[in-house]
Amino acid sequence: MGDRLQPVLAGVVTAVVGFASSFTVVLAGLRAVGASEAQAASGLLTVSVAAGICATWLGLRHRMPISIAWSTPGAALLVATGPVAGGWPAAVGAFLLCGLLIVAAGLFPALGRAVAAIPAPVAAAMLAGVLLPLCTAPVRALVEVPVLAAPVIVTWLVLHRFARRWAVPAALVAATVAIALTTSGVGLGVADLRPVVSPTVPTFTLPALVGLAVPLFLVTMAAQNVPGTAVLRGYGYRPPLAPALRATGLASTLGAATGGHAVNLAAITAALAAGPDAHPDPDRRWIASVTAGVGLALLGLGAGAATTLVLLSPPVLIEAVAGLALLGALAGALSSALSTAPPPDPVPPAAPAPAPAASSGGPDPRSREAAVVTFVVTASGVSLLGVGGAFWGLLAGWLMLLLFRPRRPAP
Repeated sequence: MGDRLQPVLAGVVTAVVGFASSFTVVLAGLRAVGASEAQAASGLLTVSVAAGICATWLGLRHRMPISIAWSTPGAALLVATGPVAGGWPAAVGAFLLCGLLIVAAGLFPALGRAVAAIPAPVAAAMLAGVLLPLCTAPVRALVEVPVLAAPVIVTWLVLHRFARRWAVPAALVAATVAIALTTSGVGLGVADLRPVVSPTVPTFTLPALVGLAVPLFLVTMAAQNVPGTAVLRGYGYRPPLAPALRATGLASTLGAATGGHAVNLAAITAALAAGPDAHPDPDRRWIASVTAGVGLALLGLGAGAATTLVLLSPPVLIEAVAGLALLGALAGALSSALSTAPPPDPVPPAAPAPAPAASSGGPDPRSREAAVVTFVVTASGVSLLGVGGAFWGLLAGWLMLLLFRPRRPAP
C-alpha cells in the first residue's frame, strides 16, 4: 500500500500546483484574444481535461512519468498578442493550426529539427518579451490596489523562501480571501460555478495564423516540449518525444473548437512527478504522472468557479498572481537569451568553415544584440499588418544575426 501511496500523493501535489499556479494565466490569455467569460471557462476546462487524458494515456502506455500540462508560455503569448483580426473565431482557428503543427512535428522529424534550428538566444528572448508584460503586473497591482495586492505579494515572498512550490498557490489563496472580503458576490448563482463547454466554429485569417498560430507553436515547442524532454532525460528516462507530440498535438487540435489553446509536455511541474520525491524506484514514478493527469482533469471541472473568481476581482490583481507564477520562467528566459554560447549561423555555409578561434568565455556580441532586439520588439507589443509583436520580434532577431554574420575569408 505504501509503495503506491507515495507516488499517488506526489501526483496529487503535481496536479494541484500545476493548476493553481497558472490557471489565471490561461484565463487572462483567452480573454485577451476575445473570449467571453463562458468561452474562457470552456477553454480552461478543455486544456485541463485534454492534458489529463494525455498524461494518463502516455503514462500507462510507456510506464514513464510523462507529465502533461497546458502551455503556460503560450497563454502568456495570448496576453501579449491581444485581439486578433477576426476576433475569437480567428483565435480558435489559430489554436487549431497550432495543434496540427504539433502533430506534424511528431510525424515529420524534419519539422522538429527546423524548430530546434532557431537560435536559442533568439527563441529565449522572444519568450522573455512575451512574459515581461505579465511579470510587471505585481508592481502595477501594488500601486493600483495596494490593500489587495500587498497581502498577496507578502504571502508569495514568505512561501517562496520556505516552501517554494507552494508560493503561487498560497498567493492565489491570499487573493481569494482578499476578494471574498471586499466583494459581496451579489448576482452569482449555482449556474455560474458549473463546468461549461462553449464550442466555436473556427475561422482563418492570415494575421491570426501568422501572428498567433506560428508563435504559439514555436513557444510551445521551445519553452515546453524541449525543456520537458530535458527534465525527463535528466532523471534518466528516454522519453518517447514523437508519440508525445502526436498525442498532445491531436488533443490540442480536437480541443481548439472549445477554446483550448495548446497542451504539451510539462516543464515547470515535470520534476514533481519524475524526481525521487515521487518514489525511490524510477520504475514506479509513472503512477505519479498518471495520478496528476486524473487530478488535473478533475480540477478542470472547477473552471467555472475559477472564472467566477477572476470576474469578481480587479483584473490587475489576477494578473499579478499570474505574473508571480511566471517570474521564474522570465528569469530563465533572460538567462538563456544572454548566454555565453555563440549562436549558430542563420544560413548554413556553402563550404566547410575553418575551425573557430578559442573563445574568450565572454558573451558573443551577435547573440547578445540579436537577443536584445528580439526582446525589445516582442515586449513592445507592436502590431503591424494585424500581426503581433512575437512574430516581429523573432523575425527582427533572425535578421540581426543574418546582417552581422561574420564574413568568411575567400578561398
